[in-house]
Amino acid sequence: MSPSPSWADDGLLSPVRAGSPVEAATGDRAWLQAMLDAEAALARAQASLGRVPKEAAEAITRAADADRLDARALALAARETANPVVGLVKAFTAVVAEADPSAAEDVHQGSPSPDVFDTGAMLGARPALALVRADLARTAGALAALAGRHRGTLAVARTLALHAVPTTFGLRAAGWRALVLDADARLARIQEGGLPVSLGGAAGTLAGYLEYAADGPQPAPDGYAAELAEAFAAETGLAVPVLPWHALRTPVADLASALAFTAGALGKFAVDVQSLARTEIGEVAEPGGPGRGGSSAMPHKRNPVLATMVRAAALQVPALAAALTGCLVSEDERSAGAWHAEWQLLRECLRLSGGAARTAAELAEGLQVRTGRVRANLDLTSSQVVSERVAARLAPVLGRARARTLLTEAAREAGETGRPLAEVLGEMPGLPPEVAGALPALCDPAGYTGAATALVDRALRS
Repeated sequence: MSPSPSWADDGLLSPVRAGSPVEAATGDRAWLQAMLDAEAALARAQASLGRVPKEAAEAITRAADADRLDARALALAARETANPVVGLVKAFTAVVAEADPSAAEDVHQGSPSPDVFDTGAMLGARPALALVRADLARTAGALAALAGRHRGTLAVARTLALHAVPTTFGLRAAGWRALVLDADARLARIQEGGLPVSLGGAAGTLAGYLEYAADGPQPAPDGYAAELAEAFAAETGLAVPVLPWHALRTPVADLASALAFTAGALGKFAVDVQSLARTEIGEVAEPGGPGRGGSSAMPHKRNPVLATMVRAAALQVPALAAALTGCLVSEDERSAGAWHAEWQLLRECLRLSGGAARTAAELAEGLQVRTGRVRANLDLTSSQVVSERVAARLAPVLGRARARTLLTEAAREAGETGRPLAEVLGEMPGLPPEVAGALPALCDPAGYTGAATALVDRALRS
């Protein structure tokens, strides 16, 4: 196997997206193809309005193949112009000219770099979002099955890292699923209307497009601008923006925000799995496989690698998204630096979120719940997890302050001696007979899961 070039990014430092479909969908070739697709779509849109010969638009479309260009050469040429579109247009025009010299005159007609790059970015984001959403659907489906299967499986809820009150494992899984569905809803809104074409001309006035359209009947500026935007959007399948957005970066900021939420939602699932998989807790285990989770130094370990990769992505994407939001602070009608800063940040947000979604789906579909350990951990605190319930029953009889003091003392003694809370309470003076007789039932965690099962049912109906 020949080694990759020294400058290639093979995902060595980002295993969460290495080999994933989203990695291929956001690679240099895919990004280059998206920009060529934008060029071809613009030519077809202009042709549909009679401003470019139909034959020229067809020739441009046929030539728009990323395999006919050298992405590395374009990257190096971009050092002289600060963006890859200038070199792309030159190289692409030469490709078109080889097949149809007259059509080469209509490449990039009236268009500046941002119209091509930003439209290409939206075209590139669209398949990446489809991949992310498909994996979110897989994750949500697996978590729904988990929630239903463990709808009534008793577990202990933890607050500030310590045992709190009883819950069910199904409710925990339903919560993970709810976040995944929230993430998908945000991505759906972006995918279904938040990915617009970029059409502004050199400084947002579309003057260049209008000037090139001046051959023949002079179009009305407002009418032609709207018609061209509609035609461009129809050719790409993207949305029509209200205004040119060279320096109004809402589409990128919104996309980044949705991806940050997605990564965070998956990160919550991952960090819970990590905590529950700890040796001393052991309530869940990741799906296994040859070599999965192996340690380079400790043969006995099987590390939670899927959760670790998802969590790593979840810690990175919000930081990248914050930087993209910062690029809203863009000077004038086109920024010298803020626009350029977006490119790699946006791609990494897509890659990391896509890798996290794919990894989370695998984790959710293969997650093992060890119900014996779940129950054993619930029993560790000798029914102290129901002290809130007993206090509520004692308050009307003893008063809230006295009831709380009594339960605090009883819980302390139960914790120190390992005796059941009901037994300790039963020996305390001043306990009303009607409460003393009900202590075994009151201290049963199974009777104090509140609306947990109903909440699971409601969540699964949504």
